[in-house]
Amino acid sequence: MTTTDPFAETPDFDPVSLEIQWQRLISIMDEIDFATVKTSFSTIVGESRDFACILVDQNGDSLCQSRFSPPNFCVVLPRTARRLLAVHPLETLREGDVLCTNDPWIGTGHLPDYILLTPVFHQGKPVAFMGTVAHLSDVGGHRGDLEAYDVFTEGIRISPSKLFIEGEPNEFLFEVIGNNCRVPNLVLGDIRAIAGTHQIGIRRLRDFMDDYAMPDLVELSSVIHGRSESLMRSRIEALPDGEFEFGLDIDGYVDIVHLHATVRIQGNDIHVDYGGTSAQTRKGSINCAYNTTFASTMYPFKCSLVPQIPNNQGLFRPIHVTAPTGCILNCDDGFPVQARAKVTNNINQVLFGAVWSILGEHAQAGSGSIWPFSVHGDLEEYGPFSVSCLPHGGRGAMQGLDGMPPIAFPHNSSVTPIEIMETQAPILILHKEFRMDSSGAGRQRGGIGQRMTFRNIADSTIQGRVRPDKMFCAPPGLDGGAPGVVGEVRWNGRNIDRFPPLDLQPGDEIELLMPGGGGFGPVAERPAEQIRRDLIAGFISEVAARRDYGWAGPSEGGSG
Repeated sequence: MTTTDPFAETPDFDPVSLEIQWQRLISIMDEIDFATVKTSFSTIVGESRDFACILVDQNGDSLCQSRFSPPNFCVVLPRTARRLLAVHPLETLREGDVLCTNDPWIGTGHLPDYILLTPVFHQGKPVAFMGTVAHLSDVGGHRGDLEAYDVFTEGIRISPSKLFIEGEPNEFLFEVIGNNCRVPNLVLGDIRAIAGTHQIGIRRLRDFMDDYAMPDLVELSSVIHGRSESLMRSRIEALPDGEFEFGLDIDGYVDIVHLHATVRIQGNDIHVDYGGTSAQTRKGSINCAYNTTFASTMYPFKCSLVPQIPNNQGLFRPIHVTAPTGCILNCDDGFPVQARAKVTNNINQVLFGAVWSILGEHAQAGSGSIWPFSVHGDLEEYGPFSVSCLPHGGRGAMQGLDGMPPIAFPHNSSVTPIEIMETQAPILILHKEFRMDSSGAGRQRGGIGQRMTFRNIADSTIQGRVRPDKMFCAPPGLDGGAPGVVGEVRWNGRNIDRFPPLDLQPGDEIELLMPGGGGFGPVAERPAEQIRRDLIAGFISEVAARRDYGWAGPSEGGSG
């Protein structure tokens, strides 16, 4: 449905003033982001950057985020904020309060993601909230990642609560959280650090409002949301009306999972329905609460239609998402969800599969996905430790662009440096290199995957966790492009395909062979010069060049 004119009630905001003020708000969130990295205790927050900083208005609607924030978190946090405010209404909040939850069905879909929400008071009343979603090192529960019967074995669940009350820590809640995790120094350290960064944001936002003599953010919020929604609707309206459908098989765990999407474009609205998707399962912790499905659905449309507009609530109003209750994309409370990214990281691909032909240069072939790896233990020389790494496979190709080499997609994160991992845990990184011949062929080649090998160098057993993806269902190509090469995990040279907690004995090695991205466009249309460059760079071998592209020329330095 078309909204009323978003400019009608806010005539004083000229585009230049709006841009200056909006960018200043973003810079505030960037400062909080930087402070989070600098004051964090764990590698998953400080090195992998598995967190997001979001500013929401007095209603809980997002205004902006830090530039590096994962998009999935940024779309969910406003939904979580409104649930928190339903339990702790605005009028009951006091300066210094901090709200929190890690409930997967209220928050971002699994227990490790804690949401902290701090009200900003200005001139004696709450005018906004500083929000952070962060993946913490441990929430108790079983030691694994992929295998669980229900959410109750996956860790402690915190209902909407006050973590701080008028500036004082809720000691009982801190004690409960600390007593239910293996590395309380990391977990409680990160929580306190995040709450501290919000105080920076509060001071900066008050300065901002004083500089512009703003009693509140109601008017600015209205214009940001209104203009963003208006632009998104205009971009949707330029697309052809119609119904587009696509189904995609993905790895799942134990069983193959089918994702199915029907995308209906009607006027200036988009309706996405996931009817036909596989049912929820207890064979793996891969079920998705609705929030994370909703957020993952926004990603390809936001990036394709309004790539230059900062994320905010107005952009998502024209996009409507339904998923049958009890399917793997809208699971019932209680189902295991720890590894839900195994499924949600494929949502972008089922949507691109449906509408790639009308998105033009923005559509992307399948990517190699995230392959989280972590080691845990308690050794005399290290103390209790938990070190995480978030490597990725190659990115899918686009209509006019080869796929990128391993890089986070579709959610931002960074890879923990080798030096940090080797310093904080008894592991040695033996290999971290491109995986030759892993990319899907096409007019545009998919991004090359990578190989990483870890060795336990301790004198005793440590625990490892691996969550691979696309070991059975390859990253798909688009428009005639070939799929990427599937991944493999080897434990001491032996392929494995089940991933309970891994007891790594001294000298044990884990090798991750991550998939390459899918290709885009007919293979026969790839220029010979680009094939030659790939050979020289070592992305493909001469054998693969002949097999996949019919290459007949000299390799000129490529490996055979």
